[in-house]
Amino acid sequence: MVISIADDHQEVQNGEYYLKPGYIFLAMGRILISTVLGSCVAICLWDRKNKFGGMSHFLYPIVTGPQEATAKYGNVGTLTLIRMMVSEGSEHSLLEAQLFGGGDILTEEGPNIGRQNVEIARKILNRQGIPVVSEDVGGSKGRKLIYDTGTNQAVILKVDRIRQEDWYPYRATTS
Repeated sequence: MVISIADDHQEVQNGEYYLKPGYIFLAMGRILISTVLGSCVAICLWDRKNKFGGMSHFLYPIVTGPQEATAKYGNVGTLTLIRMMVSEGSEHSLLEAQLFGGGDILTEEGPNIGRQNVEIARKILNRQGIPVVSEDVGGSKGRKLIYDTGTNQAVILKVDRIRQEDWYPYRATTS
């Protein structure tokens, strides 16, 4: 079973799903979730007992106005993923997190947005009593992430710059 907050009702194909920025994906079975990160952060949550996981991919650290509250913001996306997992039978004491992204990439939002994204994720997870068991955050490189919801394994490929073909669906460019 798959539970997602997705923009285009994209379906899982061949056990794989590409998670766009600002969305959340939760799978009760084994799915490979992939995404691309610059200053964004991906939080992968795993239920140690029930063996399922999910991912939230957010762009900005915090939103205060309820009208703008979407999964694009770390304070909304992180808490929503936790709530989704709890509604599927997880207990806070059985959850663990992995953090990825938060690169120091210069964006229109400023040079510290990646660091702020990581800080809000850590703060919320700490308040919720969810340990961060692994992380690959910061630095000046972008990341391609593949997360296995059935095993809690993650693979990171660091890149100097994120090209158009890094985004899913992967397309070869012609020169």
